[in-house]
Amino acid sequence: MSKKQSILEAATRLFSVKGFKDTSMAELSKMIGVAQGTIFYHFKNKEDLFLAVLERTKETIIEEFESYMGNKKFQNGMDMIEDAVSFYLYLAGKMEDQFLLLHRHFPYELAEKNPACQEHLEAIYDCLVDIFETAIQRGIQDGSMEQVPARKTALVIFSMVDGIARFKTYNIYDANSLFTEILGSCRRMLQSKHYMEDTF
Repeated sequence: MSKKQSILEAATRLFSVKGFKDTSMAELSKMIGVAQGTIFYHFKNKEDLFLAVLERTKETIIEEFESYMGNKKFQNGMDMIEDAVSFYLYLAGKMEDQFLLLHRHFPYELAEKNPACQEHLEAIYDCLVDIFETAIQRGIQDGSMEQVPARKTALVIFSMVDGIARFKTYNIYDANSLFTEILGSCRRMLQSKHYMEDTF
């Protein structure tokens, strides 16, 4: 692992646990065993480092999605949306630090005054919502789903699944125990009645 990658991983952990204001470069340098000058060689300041963490988070989500879904064959769009829900909950477990960071208030507070931060956050959420939108568009095309506004419906489903992921992030409730219910809700919201009649 490169020094820059080590800095990004440690910074992601600190930002997710302590927030932006309470994360210090001194603590970060001690955590990874490098001089502060090494951190500032790679990143101009703490804000620049945080933006790099957000950018790496987006890249990791894309990599994970391509790895998880890339070679899968789906019978139809409904099958794909169910796998997308499964993927999202899997991702929330695998990328705990990044999801904790995204579920905190400070990134959005920073985004109000930092356009680059706003762009990074929008890119992350666009990437996540795109996963659901792609499945819905496919379902509309193959007839397994009703004719619904794909982007808006993807946002609704994403919000529902992300809410369950927050339970997981904060250890409030066993998110996995709601998996069957969330799939049932997606089916009721999306499934084409004609497709069901043709299938059964």
